Amino acid sequence: MRILGIDPGFAIMGYGVIDYFKNKIEVLEYGVIRTEANTEFNKRLLRNYQGINEIISIYKPDHVSMEQLFYNTNQKTVINVCQARGVAVLAVAQKDLPFFEYTPLQIKQALCGYGRADKNQVQQMVRVLANLKDIPKPDDAADALAVAICHANSFREERKKQDLCTSI
Repeated sequence: MRILGIDPGFAIMGYGVIDYFKNKIEVLEYGVIRTEANTEFNKRLLRNYQGINEIISIYKPDHVSMEQLFYNTNQKTVINVCQARGVAVLAVAQKDLPFFEYTPLQIKQALCGYGRADKNQVQQMVRVLANLKDIPKPDDAADALAVAICHANSFREERKKQDLCTSI
């Protein structure tokens, strides 16, 4: 199964593409879509949309997973990130791809076994689970890989439950 993980943002949108087969993770690509601060906001959203479309076209994921937003103290930032998240979701929906969302707590739990793990612990687990030499940079790319790995783990657990139910 090929999974595209997305860490939503309007200035920097992280992405990570993994192949998951027989409990093994292979990282195909990771990086960020950047938009410049002095660019009109609608153009920044367009760049994010085009970037996600391009990644989907190149890697043809089977599933897409994204981190759910949690409320931040800066309302303007949250609203802008929500809009950037919306254009990424639109790109996914237009390709009719299965879409999954995970809270930061679920991602930390899936990777570290502890829902209150700090950012460094999560990044170290991304490095270990993905068999990478270094922690992916920037942080947004590591976060996107984390959500993709979270989905791989969650999907595996869901399949186990389904298999158990059908065998009864």
